[in-house]
Amino acid sequence: MQKKNLSGAIALLALLGAPVLALAEEAAAAAPTPTLDAGNTAWMLTSTALVLFMTIPGLALFYSGLVRAKNVLSVMMQCFAITALVSVLWVLYGYSLAFDTTGMVKGETNFHSIIGSFAKAFMAGVGRDSLTLTIPETVFVTFQMTFAIITPALIVGAFAERMKFSAMLLFMGIWFTIVYLPVAHMVWSGDGALLWDWGVLDFAGGTVVHINAGIAGLVACLVLGKRKGYPTTAMPPHNLTYTLIGASMLWVGWFGFNAGSAVAADGSAGMAMLTTQVATAAAALGWMFAEWLAHGKPSVLGIASGAVAGLVAVTPAAGTIGPMGAILLGVIAGVVCFLSSTKLKRALGYDDALDVFGVHAVGGIIGAILTGLFADASFGGKGLAEGVSIAQQLWIQTKGAGFTIIYSTVLSFVILKIVDAIVGLRVSDEEETQGLDISLHDERGYTL
Repeated sequence: MQKKNLSGAIALLALLGAPVLALAEEAAAAAPTPTLDAGNTAWMLTSTALVLFMTIPGLALFYSGLVRAKNVLSVMMQCFAITALVSVLWVLYGYSLAFDTTGMVKGETNFHSIIGSFAKAFMAGVGRDSLTLTIPETVFVTFQMTFAIITPALIVGAFAERMKFSAMLLFMGIWFTIVYLPVAHMVWSGDGALLWDWGVLDFAGGTVVHINAGIAGLVACLVLGKRKGYPTTAMPPHNLTYTLIGASMLWVGWFGFNAGSAVAADGSAGMAMLTTQVATAAAALGWMFAEWLAHGKPSVLGIASGAVAGLVAVTPAAGTIGPMGAILLGVIAGVVCFLSSTKLKRALGYDDALDVFGVHAVGGIIGAILTGLFADASFGGKGLAEGVSIAQQLWIQTKGAGFTIIYSTVLSFVILKIVDAIVGLRVSDEEETQGLDISLHDERGYTL
C-alpha cells in the first residue's frame, strides 16, 4: 500500500513538474546566444587603433616637446619601448591576470577578487571564434592591451631626463605586473572583483589608468630626486610645436579610449564621445583663463595641458554623466590641475618634470570622485544604482580612489627600491649633463 502511495505521489509530482520543466527549456532556448555584431566590431577595431595612436605618436610627441632638446629621443624611446614590452607581456599573462574570472563568485573575498588566474595565459582558449560580448575576444584583448600600454608610459613624464633606460624597463615590467594588472582586475573584471563589488564607477580608467600612473609618477620623482640644477636652472620645453601636436593627437585618440569603453557602437558610446569633447574643451578654457588671470597671458602649454586635464577627469565619468555635468567637471579639472601643477608643485618642491601628478593623479581623483555626483539623474547623468544616494556613491568613489592611491604608492615605492638595488635607478651627473640621447642611446634628436 505504501509503495502504491509513493508511486502515485511521484507520478503526480512528475505531472505537475512537466509544465515547469517545459517552460524552463523554452526559456533556455529563447535566451539569446552571443553573436558577432559587425558594427560593434568595426567600432572596436577603430577604437583600438585610436588608443594605440595616443601613445605612439601622441604621448611620445607631447612629452618629447616638453623636455630639453638633449633628451627628446630618450623620452620617445621610452614610450616606444614600453609599447613593445607591454604588448608581449599582455599576451603572455597580462590579459589573463586582468580579465580572467575563473573561480570568481560575487561577494566572496578570495584570491580572485584581487587578481585573475592564468587560465588564459599565452592566449589559451582565445581563438578566431571566441567572443567577448558581441565582438571577437581577440579585438577585446588588443583594445585592453592599448590601455595597459599607455598607463606605464604616462609615468615616464614624472622622472624624465634622469632615469637609466635599463632601470625604466625593469621598473615598468614589474609595475605592470603587480600594480596595473590587479587594479584593472579589481575595477573592470565584473562580479566578484573587489572594487567592482564596492560599486566603484570607472567607465574608462580614472582609477585604473590615471590615478594609478599619476601616483606612481610622484613616487618615482621623489625616489629619484630632482634633476641637476632644479629649480634654480631654467628648464623650458624645447619644442612646444611637438607638444601641441601631441596634445591634439591625444584629444582625437581619446574618443577611442572613452567611447570605445562602451564595447559597442551604441548610445553609451555616443554619450561618452559627446561628454569627452565638451569636458575637454571646458577644461582647456578653464586652465587658459586661470593662467591668464594669474600670469597676465594665456600660453600654448597651458591650453594644451588643460585639454589633457579635461580628458583625464572625464575618463571615469564619460559613460555615466551628461553634457552639462561634463562641462562643469571640465572647468573644475582645468582650474584645479592648473593650481596643482603650479602653486602646489612649487610649494612642495618636488620635481615632477612633466606634471604627471598634477594632471593625471589630480585630474583622475577629481574625475573619479565627482563621477558619483554628475552620474546622478538630477545632474543629467545616467542615474545611480537603485537605492544608492549621491552621498553614498561619492563615498564609494572616494574609497575607490583612496584604495588606488595607497596601493600604487606602497608598491611603486617598493618596486623602485628593488630596481635601484639591482641596476641602479639614476644616470650619473655626467650623463645627465650630457643628455640622455647621447649618453644612453648614442644619438641626437636635434641638429647642432
